[in-house]
Amino acid sequence: MGKQHDRRSESAATVPVVLTIAGSDSSAGAGLQADLKTFSALGVYGLTAVTCVVAEIPGKISQIEPVSAELVGEQITLLCRNFPIAAAKTGLLYTAEIVEAVARTIADLLANSAKRFPLVIDPVITATSGDRLLELGAIELYESKLFPLATLITPNIDEAEKLLGQKIQDCQSMEKAARALARKYRVSILLKGGHLAGRSAIDLLFAGGKITEFAAPFIRGVATHGTGCTYSAAITASLASGLSLEKAIGRAKKFVTASIAGHFRWTVELGREPGRA
Repeated sequence: MGKQHDRRSESAATVPVVLTIAGSDSSAGAGLQADLKTFSALGVYGLTAVTCVVAEIPGKISQIEPVSAELVGEQITLLCRNFPIAAAKTGLLYTAEIVEAVARTIADLLANSAKRFPLVIDPVITATSGDRLLELGAIELYESKLFPLATLITPNIDEAEKLLGQKIQDCQSMEKAARALARKYRVSILLKGGHLAGRSAIDLLFAGGKITEFAAPFIRGVATHGTGCTYSAAITASLASGLSLEKAIGRAKKFVTASIAGHFRWTVELGREPGRA
């Protein structure tokens, strides 16, 4: 019995622990629910610091209620002091106060910890539906407080345009944008090109002075929801498992592409059961 318990403890100790700092999506397709599903699928143990509660369904956000910045910070501090965090990510932070609290808390923890962990920042500004998900003043705090702590920032085309103040219309301007973002923030950038028209969904990593392309067939006819959350969560899980940044992104790209291909499609008629598309 004792030996069996020891084997379980050893097994549990080898599972990487990851933290997501994100909002709760009531439809469970995005936010921390999507992150936890991704963590589980990729063999890591997920912890959550909840930033806000979002009443939403795919394509529509009804209401957002933020958690107090103090409580967000306390969640992060408590978890980091009691679990061996191997990697962390941020998703929807919503208010300037929460962005500042997350940055301050993580900076303090990293400064007073013997072990630094990689931090992936998904700068969630707008939803797929077009709804704004970040207060205007919060972007400056991202740039001055949170981005300097990042291992990787994962903006999509729309977010990169807002951060740079310029349009991105093709792969050439996308490459220029990735380089510009990396110079501006002095951190590795994964610019996601899924919003561009074309046969392939192309993402560009600018890290260590070089561009690496990650491409997958663009899957049409799918109204995506939470793909950015899933992608950044998969990268975080892979970094926690010891993969290099490039390999972590490659693995995550395959995972999110498979997730889109195997999506659920929900029927709206009363009395009908949801089914896989």
